[in-house]
Amino acid sequence: MPPKTKEKGTKAGAQKKKRNAGADVEAESMHRLALLEKEVLQDRLALQRDEARRAKASEDQLKQRIKDLEAELEGARSEGKAIYAEMSHQCRSLQEAMQTRTRKLEEEVKGLREQLELCQREAEAAQREAKQALGERDQTLAQLRAHVADMEAKYEEILHPGPAPGQAESREASVGRGCAETPCQAQGAAPPVWTQPPGSLKP
Repeated sequence: MPPKTKEKGTKAGAQKKKRNAGADVEAESMHRLALLEKEVLQDRLALQRDEARRAKASEDQLKQRIKDLEAELEGARSEGKAIYAEMSHQCRSLQEAMQTRTRKLEEEVKGLREQLELCQREAEAAQREAKQALGERDQTLAQLRAHVADMEAKYEEILHPGPAPGQAESREASVGRGCAETPCQAQGAAPPVWTQPPGSLKP
């Protein structure tokens, strides 16, 4: 019987050792699993930190880019405002210059029209005066011609005194027949000058 007791004790010790060994293996596995989970978590945390740093860097770059673009846009707006102000100033200056030039030209045109009207009135007056002067000249020339003709007739009477009354009548008859026979007056011959006898001129 005692040997059986010893055998039982041995079996129980072996089983206890097996249970202890299984517990150790399980604990070791749990420990390793915990280490693996820790490493995985650390890796994930490191990745998340890297991603956060990259995201922060990208965010900073985007913010800086936005600031640069805003500054560039503000500069463009300021430049556009300056250009618009300059163009507006030039446009107003051109408009004022054109208005001044237009007024000056209108005044010049008005003055030229007045001068033209004055010249036309003066020309009409000069034309009337010239016409009147020509009429007076023609009248004076006619009077002078008549006076010259009268003087020539008187000189002719003085230089060539006429014949006696009987001779004058025969001469008139002969002259009349000669004019009847030849177209002396039609050819433009001067009419005969009748002279008076000496001493018949009036003073």
